Amino acid sequence: MNKSRGGGGAGRGRKNNHFRKNHRDRESRPLAEKLSDLAVESDSTSASEDESDQSGSGHSSGGEEVEPKNKFDVGKPPKFPVAMWDLKHCDPKKCSGRKLARHGLIKNLRLGQKFPGLVLTPVGVNCVSPQDKDIIKSSGIAVVDCSWARLDETPFNKMRSPNPRLLPFLVAANPINYGKPCKLSCVEAIAASMYITGYKQEALWYLNKFSWGHSFVELNQELLDAYAGCANSKEILEVQKQYLETAQDELQGERDFPSFESEEESEEDDEDEEEEEKDEEEPTNPLQMPAMLPESDSEDELPPAWEERATSDGFVYYVK
Repeated sequence: MNKSRGGGGAGRGRKNNHFRKNHRDRESRPLAEKLSDLAVESDSTSASEDESDQSGSGHSSGGEEVEPKNKFDVGKPPKFPVAMWDLKHCDPKKCSGRKLARHGLIKNLRLGQKFPGLVLTPVGVNCVSPQDKDIIKSSGIAVVDCSWARLDETPFNKMRSPNPRLLPFLVAANPINYGKPCKLSCVEAIAASMYITGYKQEALWYLNKFSWGHSFVELNQELLDAYAGCANSKEILEVQKQYLETAQDELQGERDFPSFESEEESEEDDEDEEEEEKDEEEPTNPLQMPAMLPESDSEDELPPAWEERATSDGFVYYVK
């Protein structure tokens, strides 16, 4: 009986040693293998879909190649560092940067730690452009993960970099701020910078780790390709200006489209316009003017106390 118990204890010891060895092996795996574990859909779902496709088409595993599930199911891991300063402002369950960190796909930086590569930060002066490709290649890219509503609490002086950058106009595709201009998540900001600077495959690789990631490229395909075709920050701003002016003209054209209405409706509209003119003549308090920022239910809303400023290049940003 004693020998039996002793043998069982030795067996458990060997199993524990084997578990610890496998755990160390997983921790020491290269970035490419870690990235492959972070799939948008489970392996079981993928396997069942493959089996159904093969049975329906009559092809075996040795037949024709199976096409990707979507056109963005491609990419490759970067060969340069990707990092972030996490200020803990966001919901851990919704933060894309936290998800990347949990899977070892982004490095966390400490406050006071200097990053030699390109850093996406609200205090940047120049706009990211293809001219920054060599900086990313040699030293990597980092992002400041903070809330727009708490910028005054963010110690930007403790997140130093010789290459701070701003992003040009883009539209968010993340579930929290979908369709809102410039409200990008961490992974969207990182992917946008990669795309613009010539690392398109690396950008798609990161976006593909999120079920909504492909939507970011679909929403911004025209702008991303235009930005990527520029030579420097000045050309980026020119493309941005032209795009926004064109969008404004198209919107104004839709508003000016002639409507067909009856004479009675036209008379009612004239009466309403007269009443509005009378109301406008009454004195108003300028402090009650609505803010020029879009409303949002998220905690990332910019406070109304922020004012608009512009850099020497004409890039518009907001400061306290």
